[in-house]
Amino acid sequence: MSEKVRVGIIGVGNMGSSHLNNYVKGKMPEIEVTCVADTDEKKFAAALEKVPSLVCFNNATELFNSGLCDAVIIATPHYDHPPLATEAMKAGLHVMSEKPAGVYTKQVRELIEFTKTSDKTYAIMFNQRTNCIYRKVKEMIDSGEYGQIKRVSWIITSWYRTQAYYNSGGWRATWAGEGGGVMLNQCPHQLDLWQWLCGMPTKVKAVCHEGKWHDIEVEDDVSIYVEYPNGATGTFITTTGDYPGTNRLEITLDKAKIICEDEKIRMFRLTQSTDDFTKNAAEGFGSIDGEWETVETDGLNEQHVGVMNAFAAHILRGEPLVANGEEGINGLTISNAAFLSSWLDETVVLPIDEDLFYEKLLEKIKSSKAKTNVVEQVQADMSSTF
Repeated sequence: MSEKVRVGIIGVGNMGSSHLNNYVKGKMPEIEVTCVADTDEKKFAAALEKVPSLVCFNNATELFNSGLCDAVIIATPHYDHPPLATEAMKAGLHVMSEKPAGVYTKQVRELIEFTKTSDKTYAIMFNQRTNCIYRKVKEMIDSGEYGQIKRVSWIITSWYRTQAYYNSGGWRATWAGEGGGVMLNQCPHQLDLWQWLCGMPTKVKAVCHEGKWHDIEVEDDVSIYVEYPNGATGTFITTTGDYPGTNRLEITLDKAKIICEDEKIRMFRLTQSTDDFTKNAAEGFGSIDGEWETVETDGLNEQHVGVMNAFAAHILRGEPLVANGEEGINGLTISNAAFLSSWLDETVVLPIDEDLFYEKLLEKIKSSKAKTNVVEQVQADMSSTF
């Protein structure tokens, strides 16, 4: 392989174009974008204006078999992510998949099993893991200095969208086109960060309101309650209907409270364990000594560029990825569990019943307002095996 990784982009819509822009700006020195593929030829003109040397293909298969790239970025609608990743790896290509890993865990789990038979890299674009705020919080939690997590709450409602946004494409906000709403489109990063920081829950209870604030068939208002193996609890609230929105993550540990808001970290550091004080204090209304402090970070937040540069370095020299593609199933498991809990109106115990979720999702797809050919294609993909 040359000193640069030759990359093809599958889908040159919003995200695909963003990756191309970063390349043009020289932000990915070990990557050379050589080709793109899209079913809409109208998008090629804009791509060629940025990089005249690009070779454009009408479908992904032609690009995979072209010999023009060593790796691909998959930036297509959600349902396409697992089958395209599989096809690319079968063609001998490394894969960077945009989030989410897929729509339902059964399909993603099959993809992960396939990746174990391949020597190619499968990574996922969890660019929020490069954010200095969340990297620092993970460092603090993982250090063990502040004890175990007792409670976590994330209010992430800064996703306001108008009806015009949802009307911009027949596939948007449909079960057949996207496979979900705010949890599958806006929140995969936060769901990933939630489990990356706090671990996976054991139980999920959720209410997912479909079309509460917009004329859409998928969820636009969600409240999730979870329980963790150590007895800790958590909540996750999100919507595309609030304005102004909030992005506040609060994590209570045995010896500290961490609050992330307004791109800052504040921490109340306790002088002793909450558990010990609760058990041993003589007074009934006691308080634990401590003080608020602002937590410093390294200030780095490389986002998509950081993920892509790590991807190239991994392929060229074996350096660490920001996120291995296998980790994409974790946040998806939480959203699948939340959907299933809401649809059944009951608490879901992890691991979820993947066959039951598949069955319920298929019912949603069959009644979807998306174009008929989209529904038929999704059902065909869902019926296929790797």
